[in-house]
Amino acid sequence: MELIADVGGTNTRCALIDDEGRPTRIQVFENAGHRTLSAALTAYLEGENARPSAAAIAVAAPVTGDEVRMTNRNWHFSVATLAGELQLDRLEVINDFTAVALSLPHLTEADLVTVGGGAPRPAAAMAAIGPGTGLGVSGLVPGPGGWAPICGEGGHTTLAAGTEREAEVIDALRDRYGHCSAERIISGPGLVTLYNTLRNLADYPADNIRPRDVSARAKAGDPIARETMTMFFALLGSVAGNLALVLGALGGVFIAGGIAPTLIELLQESDFRQRFEDKGRYANYLAAIPTSVVMHKTPALLGLIALLRA
Repeated sequence: MELIADVGGTNTRCALIDDEGRPTRIQVFENAGHRTLSAALTAYLEGENARPSAAAIAVAAPVTGDEVRMTNRNWHFSVATLAGELQLDRLEVINDFTAVALSLPHLTEADLVTVGGGAPRPAAAMAAIGPGTGLGVSGLVPGPGGWAPICGEGGHTTLAAGTEREAEVIDALRDRYGHCSAERIISGPGLVTLYNTLRNLADYPADNIRPRDVSARAKAGDPIARETMTMFFALLGSVAGNLALVLGALGGVFIAGGIAPTLIELLQESDFRQRFEDKGRYANYLAAIPTSVVMHKTPALLGLIALLRA
């Protein structure tokens, strides 16, 4: 029996792998209800009366050694200690978007909604990007031994403006934080930050709201919320286009995470695709690359299964 878990900044998804290599007994719980990752995973295993011998865990954090410290959750742990606490013979820990990248070859047409571009080129690099609690970035490149995932922290690259209005917003955020990363805006918390920055620029006070309230207000006609959503998806398009150029992602760019699937219509109506292709002399190069929203609810779990089976 094998355990797989996708540990985000807000929620954790746990599952066991069945005899056919599929995730089963999936549970989703809020991280705030547990003091440590070990406590959360132990609670799941006790509830399922399961004692796995191996596990693969995806975490929203850089994984560079035995000690792992999460970016948007006050959890940190030793991989070796965690393996001992869970009585595992084998424990693999990787970045959550590395796991999403590993899932890409296993997604079907039913798991995707394509938003522009041509057909993916077979055996070509693929990119994954996704706003959620943070901004996940990864990719797959083909190699002699098969697919090789990219383990990086691309969500924290410096965000570049594509318009004067975006420059005004980024300047305001840089004045406040010292650095404006892509994640500072292109994420759930970033959506609220962007909304309140635009309110401040219009001489309105900040509002204590949740990310889903911003999209709801946009749909209801709030002009600042509408500008927020327009800028959010435009910047996502620009960053996704940059990622496609860096990786040569002729196999496609895949937008995962918790936001895009729930706001698919707003994304389709936005300037996302126009900004994705807006790279001057390389516009035609990008126009051929398909961009797809991942609608599968647990792609990271598929990637973790692929990791354990590799």
